[in-house]
Formats: sequence, C-alpha cells, structure tokens
Amino acid sequence: MADEKHVFTASRLTRGNFWFPVRIEITPDRVARVKPRLVGSNEESISILQVASVNIATGLIWSDIRIDSSGGSNPILSHGHSKGDARQIRDLIDRFQSQARQPGGSTA
Repeated sequence: MADEKHVFTASRLTRGNFWFPVRIEITPDRVARVKPRLVGSNEESISILQVASVNIATGLIWSDIRIDSSGGSNPILSHGHSKGDARQIRDLIDRFQSQARQPGGSTA
C-alpha cells in the first residue's frame, strides 16, 4: 500500500490546461501538483501530515481546488477538475492523514 498513487488530471477544456494539463498526485506520503511544460515540469508538493485544509470551489461543471499547508508554505492551487475528482481528492487526503496518524502509520 506504500506505493499507492492516485492521479487526477485537469480538463483540457479549462484555461491553462489545453496543451499541458495540471495533474494532482496523491500518495500516502504527499500531495503534489505537477504542471508539465514543453521541456520538463514544475512540481510542488506538501507532506500529507502538513495538509491543513482542502477547499473546493465548484462551478457549473469544473471545480477549483486549494490545498493549504500547516507549514506556512504556499497552497497548492489547481483548476479544471471535475466535481467528482475534487471530492475524491479531499476524501483521499482525509483517509491518508487518518492512516498516517495511527500507530505504525506513515511518517512522511
């Protein structure tokens, strides 16, 4: 289960995601936002235990996600995800945080 990884890709129909859509990657240890570029990518991540809150702003079709850190770093922002994906991202973060806080859990 330590290698469990969930990837959520933003829709290409939303601003800034046509050529290189943003991905949110969630593992039991961290949450990462990966923005591919023509050459390479830009990645920012937060340890699962340092996630302070997850904010989902839903529109008619797409959702914006804001993941805040308790460590004082910049939040992870992403837009263009489906409502279902946004809720699943929040639920996975909650589940992985609960697992990490149990005795014998991950200590990322």
